[in-house]
Amino acid sequence: MQNKSSEQRKTPVIPTDVIPDLRIGHGPIEAAFALRDRGRPGSGKRTLALRITKHFQLKTFSSGDLIRDNMRRDTEIGVLAKTFMDQGKLIPDDLMIRLLLQALKNVTQYNWLLCGFPRTLAQAEALDRVHQVHLVMNLNVPFEVIRQRLKARWVHPASGRVYNLGFNPPKVVGVEDVTGEPL
Repeated sequence: MQNKSSEQRKTPVIPTDVIPDLRIGHGPIEAAFALRDRGRPGSGKRTLALRITKHFQLKTFSSGDLIRDNMRRDTEIGVLAKTFMDQGKLIPDDLMIRLLLQALKNVTQYNWLLCGFPRTLAQAEALDRVHQVHLVMNLNVPFEVIRQRLKARWVHPASGRVYNLGFNPPKVVGVEDVTGEPL
């Protein structure tokens, strides 16, 4: 890890109790602003990321979307990732690091948001060696709320599009809106 002073090293974290009061749109974001959201599955990371990126016109990098795209295009990373996933294993850190750093390589002039990365200390350290992250949002949502959201969640595996029977239902239950494939 780089030797940085503790003042430079600290990335602000917005706690959950501040999230409802978070107002987006107070002035322009400076160039090379980097944001990372984190939280449990079902905590609302993707929903919040979509709203933030739309409002601030950030480039978004979702680890899940990048994996699916690489698998669809049959890239080396995609083939390796699929091998691990088919075995029910997590994709190793070195592969995830390669995937995300490769995606970020050409966006040095843009502001960006990471969704689903880093998930481990090794991934965070690798990211920190290459990029400065300006803000981390940690979504600390009660387990019961997450459980209810996940019970109502439907996912289209090929595209990663997510539906929720409570607030974003598919037009036909069990059928993906765009492709007509089963969820």
